[in-house]
Amino acid sequence: QVQLVESGGGLVQAGGSLRLSCAASGRTFSSSVMGWFRQAPEKEREFVAGINWSGYSPYYADSVKGRFTISRDNAKNTMSLQMNSLKPEDTAVYYCAGSITRYFSRSHYFASGYEYWGQGIQVTVSS
Repeated sequence: QVQLVESGGGLVQAGGSLRLSCAASGRTFSSSVMGWFRQAPEKEREFVAGINWSGYSPYYADSVKGRFTISRDNAKNTMSLQMNSLKPEDTAVYYCAGSITRYFSRSHYFASGYEYWGQGIQVTVSS
């Protein structure tokens, strides 16, 4: 059974930082694209960041570029999202996602591009 488990969420003041982690089990994602999405109340799930199997060439939504950093450790089958300079509009449930494809493409900007999902973790940024 494939599982993706997020950790590291919580409540932080605007301008603060959080680091999300995603631990995978049941399948290795070392050869797969992985990504982070988020969903705020009454909004659609949106792409935040994605990363190739190699860990190079990360991709970011414009809204988080320069503030968030995605990384992965293939040896540990984990992925992280370092979030700095957080804003109240970053408040959402954040989801870890795993794909079965090796290289990032346009499809990975959308939730339909991923086959595996974590249960989500709440991030709340207070003003």
